[in-house]
Amino acid sequence: MYHEHPLRILRYSMRSLWLLIFPLLRGVSIMHFDPAGIYSWIKGAWMDIAILGIILLFGFIRWYFSLLSATESTITHTQGCFIRVKTVIPLKNISSASSAQPFYLVPFNAVFFSCDTRAGIFRSTDLKIMVTKKVCAELMSHIPTVDPKRQIKDIPGPTALSILLFSVFFSSGFSGAVYIAAFFFKGGDLAQDLLSVSISRIAETTEMLTAKLIRGIPHAAIAFGSFFIAAWLLSFIMNLLRYSRFRLTADSDHINIVCGITNRRRYRIKNSHINYTDLRQNLFMKLLNAVTVSISCAGYGNDSSHLPVLLPIRRRKDLGGGLERLGVRSGGEMQFRPKWTGVFSYIGNPLLIMALIFVMSHYSDKLFPQLSDISFFLTVMFSIPTIWLIIVKIVALSASGITVEKNGVVLCTSEWTAFHTVTADKKNIVLIETYQTFLQRIWKTKANLRIWFSGESASCYTIRALTLEDCGKIAKILEYQVLY
Repeated sequence: MYHEHPLRILRYSMRSLWLLIFPLLRGVSIMHFDPAGIYSWIKGAWMDIAILGIILLFGFIRWYFSLLSATESTITHTQGCFIRVKTVIPLKNISSASSAQPFYLVPFNAVFFSCDTRAGIFRSTDLKIMVTKKVCAELMSHIPTVDPKRQIKDIPGPTALSILLFSVFFSSGFSGAVYIAAFFFKGGDLAQDLLSVSISRIAETTEMLTAKLIRGIPHAAIAFGSFFIAAWLLSFIMNLLRYSRFRLTADSDHINIVCGITNRRRYRIKNSHINYTDLRQNLFMKLLNAVTVSISCAGYGNDSSHLPVLLPIRRRKDLGGGLERLGVRSGGEMQFRPKWTGVFSYIGNPLLIMALIFVMSHYSDKLFPQLSDISFFLTVMFSIPTIWLIIVKIVALSASGITVEKNGVVLCTSEWTAFHTVTADKKNIVLIETYQTFLQRIWKTKANLRIWFSGESASCYTIRALTLEDCGKIAKILEYQVLY
């Protein structure tokens, strides 16, 4: 039997901090900034110390009755003093297990251990505890790992350049931060010019207030723009620290992943519990024929700060044959593809947005001619991402498709501005849906096919503008019935 790390006493004690309200009230009632008041507070300080001791005692009791044990078949966590709660996790059901040691826990020899199964929803972790490195090593020794004798040798390893490019492309707000920053940098100057004219017409008698307001606009705009660029830069640095020293080893049954500098993480993943693999790209990566290999597996990439990466950016042709043994397929020629006559299914929404932008711009110029400059500026700024989305969807039409086999599927699709090549076994397909848009129902020739995969969160991908005949063939091969 093992205890959690003693630092957990402080964490458990935090739940009883509400008791500090009593020494706070006592201090407010008797504290005066004079010798008599200070003496009265010191005289009754034993009560404050007693309450603090009670808080720590509650934390110690909860820690003392939190016990861990591991056998050859299970990991058990027991907690609670009066009401005992026992969590038993069979080792055969564990999809992934991990250990993480943030830099601030290194002096305390503390490590976070977690393991997860396919049970649960909303990507909840079945067990996450803080233990000593010795206890973590003992727990991890019961988790199956890669057999060095059966290790797959031809899996490509990430390079420093691939880690750098991955951090650039997948830092949150990479293009958005630059775009918003440009908006504020340019918009600040424009707003200053426009408001200087408008305010001077409306309030000529408030020259001092007007001057202060106008001078503040570009500074605020630059501050906002700088904030978004700084936010992206921080995300970029965090990604570098998070994915540097990335190492991947695997055999036919298990995968080991180690990554991170300031927070060294070690994962053990069971191959048979991987729901699907996903080759992700954005438009730049697609033009360079580069991909990022991701997987869907319970416990891996659960938190929003860590992506479920199996291999950072790599050229598609350099993936090697080793990844195919892990279920990764690079796509190739698709068996069923959408027709070019279904182009409106891909670019219809962006075109409607573009039309709405120009209509609003046209009427704003007529209704508010004095704001024509700012209307033009906003029209340009909102048109840029819309045009980008139209380009992405045109490329998606030419790249989308699906290959169906008796044992599974390989589908190429796009979601917003990202491209996906998803490979999944038939056993991990939980639902197939077909639906038609208003125009598709009129012509009665095409439909959209949506495939749902197993996992702790909703995972579905859509192929648009397939023919009804192809949708029927796909459903038949996968032994699903599709009704129109």
